[in-house]
Amino acid sequence: MQNISNHRVTTQEEWLKARKELLIAEKELTRRSDQVAQMRRQLPWVKVEKEYLFDTETGKATLADLFCGRSQLLVYHFMFGPDYEAGCPSCSNIADSFNGFAIHLMHHDVMFTAISRGPLGKLLQYRQRMGWTFPWASSYENDFNYDFGVSFTEEQQRLGAVTYNYRDGNVSSRANEIKPADTVPEAGKRIAATVGIDWPTYTREAPGMSAFVLKDGEVYHTYSAYERGLDVLWSMYQWLDRAPLGRNEEGETMWFKRHDEYESEPGELGKSGCCCS
Repeated sequence: MQNISNHRVTTQEEWLKARKELLIAEKELTRRSDQVAQMRRQLPWVKVEKEYLFDTETGKATLADLFCGRSQLLVYHFMFGPDYEAGCPSCSNIADSFNGFAIHLMHHDVMFTAISRGPLGKLLQYRQRMGWTFPWASSYENDFNYDFGVSFTEEQQRLGAVTYNYRDGNVSSRANEIKPADTVPEAGKRIAATVGIDWPTYTREAPGMSAFVLKDGEVYHTYSAYERGLDVLWSMYQWLDRAPLGRNEEGETMWFKRHDEYESEPGELGKSGCCCS
């Protein structure tokens, strides 16, 4: 975390010179991002052979049904397992932006939905609590989450046979074994507690996103991303990366919460006279 008390202060002329140097790097990054986006679109497609049946607000639905008449489908793999009593706090933070962009995607021939293994009733109850309206489907009774690398069995976890983000045995935020309680990270205990479960159960789910296309009645998988590949989808991150102190993350502490769990209203955080008071 950067320290606000000892940051270098300069003149407007020196700042402008440094800013123009940074602009060169930012433009290079933008051009490279455009190139990577093109590479992403050029990936070959894989036909989805397995039939999946999801629970939705309107009844049972196949993967093709989730397109809702569009040719493309974007899925956010939201961490909400069958035993969860609330959604993952980081997924919940990311999802706060879904309502804003989902309507625009739908008008560009792209359908959006979240999918989780939790029972539909739990998902919709939590969605109501959060004030969201985006589509959310349950894969509780199918293998979708397992097949797309965002859910793991207790046996896989115990044996360390977890593959996540295209790496075998990658544990990252996934526990590759059920460890004694005294070896579970304190931050992990706190995060798991916010969804009403223990750390091993929490880490049998993982975040991700996947893209699909519907062509001649057949569904094809085109792309998936996990871990920090989701950073660009986290709108709060994009704004904080441009703030003077950046993301301001502090080690083991939970530096963000669900939007209805902050202790103070935004206006209460500033001094008297703040326009948000």
